[in-house]
Formats: sequence, structure tokens, C-alpha cells
Amino acid sequence: MSVLRIRVDPVLIQAAIAAALSFAHLHDLASAAGQHGWKAWAYPVSVDLLLVAAWRRLRSGGSKAAGWCWFLVALTASLGANVATAGLLDLDAVPAWLRILVAGWPAVAFLGGTLLAHGAPEEPKEAALTPEPPAAEPAPAPALPSATPVPPALVAHARKVADDHRARTGTPINTPTLRARLGVPLPLAEAIAAQLT
Repeated sequence: MSVLRIRVDPVLIQAAIAAALSFAHLHDLASAAGQHGWKAWAYPVSVDLLLVAAWRRLRSGGSKAAGWCWFLVALTASLGANVATAGLLDLDAVPAWLRILVAGWPAVAFLGGTLLAHGAPEEPKEAALTPEPPAAEPAPAPALPSATPVPPALVAHARKVADDHRARTGTPINTPTLRARLGVPLPLAEAIAAQLT
């Protein structure tokens, strides 16, 4: 019978304690600023999720500027709440400016989270360093013999196209225009134009 061994990781324990304390400080500050009930509990979740989203953007190779910007915004909110609840602020008489900041936080967090989730990520650096193979040259169109026989029906249709062009513009049709109107390769258009003159 094998014995299950559980390894205690002191770093994870420290991280869990720090997260719980920070969570509690954010809750206490939100509650003191007039956000009661579930709202007070939503603030720490909002701050922590923005921190995680920003960190994920930084780790994924996405836009570093956006990742750092929103990481610093969320870190400032978290650190500010931790310091404010350390006795520097009377939680029974929260100043109006702090109430305004707390009340405005959901809009800031929503904007940051949306931009991080739906912003255009940059290409990974590895892809940018990978050389692209040179583009293949297009195969040349098969050359038609200079004395290409052109079906009489095609010449008759081309003559109608040329006459219509002259009637609309007052000028004779050129070979590139004839080619475009007929949808034929250039050598065939040249052979047709030669028969129209």
C-alpha cells in the first residue's frame, strides 16, 4: 500500500495568506466607502481579476504597454486599500474623494478587463524572427503562336465590343481595354486587335 505524500510549499502558503489579507483590506475599504453587502465583496474580486488579466497579457506576449498599464492600475488599487486600512485612514469617516474613487472603480475595471480580453495581441517574437520563404514566381502564361487563329465568332463579338466602346468614348478601343472586356489572355487580345484594324 502506497502512502500519499503531501508536500507543503511555503511560497504557496505565503501567497494564499497575502491574497486573503489583501482581499480583506479591499473589502473593508469598499464597505467603509458605502458599498455594502455583496458589493463590498465584489470589489476585491474585481481588483484581483484585473491583476490576473493584466499579468496574463504580459506573460502571453501580447501588448506589453496595455498589460503594464492595467497591471499598475490594479496594483495601485490593491496597494492603496492595504495602506489605507493600516490605520492611516479613519474608516468611520472616509473622505468624499475616496468614496468617488471606490464608486468609479467598476467602470475602470470593466474598461481594463475588456481592453485586455479583446485587445489585439501582438505576434509572438518567435514568429517575427522566423524567416518567411520567398514567394514563388507566378508561372508565365503559355505563349500563343504569333499566328494564333482566332475563331470568327470571337472576332465578331470583339468588333461589337470595340464599336460600343467607340460610340461611348469617341476613341478606338486599346488592347488592354479589349482584353479586360473580353476576359482573354493578352496574346489572344493582341491577335484579336490585329484583326479588328
